[in-house]
Amino acid sequence: MKPYLAILRSRFLTLLQYRAAAIAGAGTQLFFGLVRMMIFEGFYRSSTTPQPMDAAQTVTYIWLGQALLLLGMLDVDRDVAGMIRSGSIVYEMARPIDLYSLWFARAVSGRAAPMVMRAIPIAIISGLLFGLAAPASLAAGVLFVTAVVGGLLLAAALIVLMTTSLLWTLSGEGIYRLSAPFIFFFSGIVIPLPLFPEWLQGVVAVLPFRGLLDTPFRIYMGLLAGPAAFWALAHQALWIVLLTAMGRALLARATNRLVAQGG
Repeated sequence: MKPYLAILRSRFLTLLQYRAAAIAGAGTQLFFGLVRMMIFEGFYRSSTTPQPMDAAQTVTYIWLGQALLLLGMLDVDRDVAGMIRSGSIVYEMARPIDLYSLWFARAVSGRAAPMVMRAIPIAIISGLLFGLAAPASLAAGVLFVTAVVGGLLLAAALIVLMTTSLLWTLSGEGIYRLSAPFIFFFSGIVIPLPLFPEWLQGVVAVLPFRGLLDTPFRIYMGLLAGPAAFWALAHQALWIVLLTAMGRALLARATNRLVAQGG
């Protein structure tokens, strides 16, 4: 366990050095957060139909989404993709460590570091100026942090699964362009999941992507509390286990058939 924690810590600290990129990203996310606020303000003003969330809750949902945007914007690990294309992946396989755990640690740190640097200023500014509400209760705040950690682990499992597919496809563009918009949409970033039509709610409830963002947000606002929050976290944990098992099985199959050419 120590090697993977060391890799996670060292990469996390390395990525924290990219402060200018984080500030630029936070500024962009604040801008698009304001745009989304205006869109949904128009929606609530023009709609007389009762909605699952009121306007104030939707504003909070939007700003939480902007703060934690990177949990819904997933891509393959570009460094690992380069190693696969060049053949230097064999050096990774020769090390006395578990390859899946190595990639998982890289994925966790790769999401966590830039997300933390962007989330803090966005949360402060949107809380002071743009209507981000505080957690519904102290318990909701604690469970929210737990759900965010779960969302981070779920994102890492998805990233490793996508990255492992490169051992067959080489180019990461195909898997990225097919999966990223699907994950992004069904995580709740584009439209809050409670506002989806009723006929789609059953599908959304089963898919793993709600665990990335929607589950933490609804817990934060108190829309999921007590047993409902427990089952939402259990759904999140189940998909982490399932996706991790799938990733390990896929990686084991790939490495058993891997052929490196050259000398």
